[in-house]
Amino acid sequence: MAESSGVMAYAEASKDKLTTTTRELLGIGRNLANELGEPLCAVLAGDGVSSLADEAISLGADRVYVIDDPLLKEYLSDSFTPVMERLAAEVSPRIILLGQTDAGRDLAPRLAFRLKTAATLDCVDLTIDAASKRLQATRPVYGGNALATFTTETDPQIVTIRVKAFSAATADASRKGEVIKAEAGLEPAAVRTKVLDRIVEEVEGLKLEDAAVVVSGGRGIGGAEGFKQLEELAHLLKGALGASRPPCDNGWVSELLQIGITGKIIAPDLYLAVALSGSSQHLSGCSGSKNIVAINKDPEANIFQAATYGVVGDWKKVVPALTEKIRELTSG
Repeated sequence: MAESSGVMAYAEASKDKLTTTTRELLGIGRNLANELGEPLCAVLAGDGVSSLADEAISLGADRVYVIDDPLLKEYLSDSFTPVMERLAAEVSPRIILLGQTDAGRDLAPRLAFRLKTAATLDCVDLTIDAASKRLQATRPVYGGNALATFTTETDPQIVTIRVKAFSAATADASRKGEVIKAEAGLEPAAVRTKVLDRIVEEVEGLKLEDAAVVVSGGRGIGGAEGFKQLEELAHLLKGALGASRPPCDNGWVSELLQIGITGKIIAPDLYLAVALSGSSQHLSGCSGSKNIVAINKDPEANIFQAATYGVVGDWKKVVPALTEKIRELTSG
């Protein structure tokens, strides 16, 4: 590869628009590029994605590489890995940013292996060392109990960012940039995997990942009926319902509501943790919350160590009282 320069962001789209995670990638990517004094480029790979190039430019990209090919309709390792490898070798970016999404965490290590470098996954902070100009990538370790900062000595420096860990870029329609069409260079025979069917499970109300307020319950809720009370509180707060792993394993709520290292990673403005102990596995999924309010009858519960505010008491008394007070305050 030629001398490395610039930041490359792998952009993802959903329903004909860039995803929230992509907006976050372009936000932190623009900041890093400014610190380096180098350009930010975005990569749009897919089928029918050309129309999104202007949106990427408005969000901070100086250049957008568009790879539009029917073979890229679905994300598959067989197709996207060689396409990104070829483009990265041609562009020689100093840094490659991807989201900690299904596609991002599959693609990042594969790409790192092909390019003979390393990948740091699930980062919550990215900075540039002024002296070396190397990327300092910080990520949770030991189940979220600590943070560690990593530096990669080889280029490109590949990282994925945790959802909601960075501020999304603000669109500026006046920005100008360059759109470059690139060929996928794929042969159909090289794509060995095929998507036969896709089943979408509809979720009513606000998506957990997008909610500014999340009301979450743990094993101490005791059953499905208790979660109906939490759902009522979440509705009043215009938020979403969540849960730790035990309620999902017990069938009290859908597994789609599970928050934690084996569930969803969220970072709402307010996380209301009700009757959950606060295991490291669960906290790894919500530690990015701006404010955590814990309700637990055990004063020694680990959740209080992570909480901004805490209430020691029986949730069966605290939650109804809180719900009634919020209803009273919002009814006017």
